[in-house]
Amino acid sequence: QVQLVESGGGVVQAGGSLRLSCVASGRAFRSYAKGWFRQAPGKEREFVAAINWSGSITYYADSVKGRFTISRDNAKNTVILQMNSLKPEDTAVYYCAAGERFTTSEEYAYWGQGTQVTVSS
Repeated sequence: QVQLVESGGGVVQAGGSLRLSCVASGRAFRSYAKGWFRQAPGKEREFVAAINWSGSITYYADSVKGRFTISRDNAKNTVILQMNSLKPEDTAVYYCAAGERFTTSEEYAYWGQGTQVTVSS
């Protein structure tokens, strides 16, 4: 069983930065792919970024490419989403996910509770 807990959300002005963390329990975390998704008010949840089990492969949504960076530290059971040059349209609840398959879809088996990110203009 894997449990995920996100942190690092908050309120930031446009152009600012935030660093989201997702800490996982369970030894299987190290072998799982990880993803970040977000859901804005009134919209469906969407893919943001993903990283494979070793950290050697990453993938980003076009809307965040060049501004967001996903990374992981398996020794600390942590995956990070560094968000720079934030825009008001990045405002959403951000979710961490983990699963056996590296994918941009919502097929991940485990999900965190989400952390709110609000970008003011």
